[in-house]
Amino acid sequence: MTASTPRAANRKPNRNPNRRQAVCALVGAAAAPWLIPGHVLGRNGRAPPSETVRVGVIGCGGRARFVQEGSDVKGFRVVAACDCMRSRAEAFARDLSNGAAWGVYDGFRQMIDREQLDGVMVETTTHARAWIAIIAMQAGLDAYIEKPMSLTISEGRAIVRAARKYARVTQVGTQQRSMPINNWASDLVKSGALGKIKTVLAPNFVGPFPWLDKDAGGGAAVEPWWDVWTNQAPLRPYKSDIHSGWARWRDYDGGGLCFGVTGWGTHSFDQVNRALGTDDTGPTEIVLEEPAAIRTTGKFAPRKSVGGAVVGETGDVDTGTEYHAMAQLEGPRARITMRFANGAELKLHLDGDRGPGLGAIFIGEKGKLEINRNKVAANPRELIDSPDNPGPNRRAESAYHLENWIECIKSRGTCHADVEIGQRATTLCHLVNIVRDVGRVGEALKWDSAAERFTNCDEANQLLSRPRRAGYELPDVG
Repeated sequence: MTASTPRAANRKPNRNPNRRQAVCALVGAAAAPWLIPGHVLGRNGRAPPSETVRVGVIGCGGRARFVQEGSDVKGFRVVAACDCMRSRAEAFARDLSNGAAWGVYDGFRQMIDREQLDGVMVETTTHARAWIAIIAMQAGLDAYIEKPMSLTISEGRAIVRAARKYARVTQVGTQQRSMPINNWASDLVKSGALGKIKTVLAPNFVGPFPWLDKDAGGGAAVEPWWDVWTNQAPLRPYKSDIHSGWARWRDYDGGGLCFGVTGWGTHSFDQVNRALGTDDTGPTEIVLEEPAAIRTTGKFAPRKSVGGAVVGETGDVDTGTEYHAMAQLEGPRARITMRFANGAELKLHLDGDRGPGLGAIFIGEKGKLEINRNKVAANPRELIDSPDNPGPNRRAESAYHLENWIECIKSRGTCHADVEIGQRATTLCHLVNIVRDVGRVGEALKWDSAAERFTNCDEANQLLSRPRRAGYELPDVG
């Protein structure tokens, strides 16, 4: 994660007022400050983004490196790297710039002010993501926002409001949205190939752990970069268990591990939304079926094979065998059922040793279809034996998603995983954690997806947002 000092939380970049007035005249009286950076018009001797999109990366950890595997994507150029630990930004630029002269920063506002960017990739920790993304959009930049896009439902909604207010092109990092075979299989479900969908099976993902200061003993004194890294969360002395294991803890994520609610669940639930056609809505009821408790993620016993292939939950080849080893952990879990207005029930029941860890199984009147990352299986098999099945990816898995973002920056179109879509998938993750925390076993908690509030549980509504540390309040976007 990276940022600049909190005192400048609402400071606007220093823009030439004459340039801003000229831009506003072009786009109309409704245009907001920072709506279009001057370089969009091809000024200062540089090409406009219709030719080459200039991108800065904020947050230079492992995920940022992974996304850059989409380097075969044309039409964009990373020109700067930023991390509040400057050494990480330096290493990132050294390893990935291929000799190009990237700007290196430990403050993202400084990078925005100096680099004449068209877009940023917000590859930070989850707890810093909304704050940085909104400030970048206020500065007139399009944003690739890593998943999960928010730490709470309310701050996710703030990201959506900012994107709409400032007319930004956004892509949330649920890359299965852009994989041809995943979209093809989702369209099969939506088109009625399975008939009416009765049940969707998805994993019973592991939630976050509460941080207890007694867990890690003492720590070093707070340094300026650690204050920035901590962002909205309570400021604690530096502890490596927090810094390197932040995805495990509730103050920083919603279960970001492999087989975690936000780590893998964002992908799985996004797949569910696309196939069910619920990208702009949500469940009407959520039922906790058992008390949340620390449980293992499965028995991981030897599996039956047919013809050398492991048989999965559909009765066809198991699409998740390569993920099962990563899903062997222990953590807060409880089975949950979500009910949708279209009659489908989403049952979060599968263990880590069964089924698609990054997808779901759709059960309809005419059969079952299992959709996982870059893989599908069906019973009957004929459901997917079609000449228009695009088959596995032919490129790095992030390339399709990154390319879609770049194309939409140029066309000003809507990305495959626009922030509203990202908000709805991420909300399902947060609902899992909220319902488990409230702990009302067997009671249907009613969810109003338009208002994004519970209608029969004030206790749950108290968990839709969190207090933010002074200096890291979200900018007011109305």
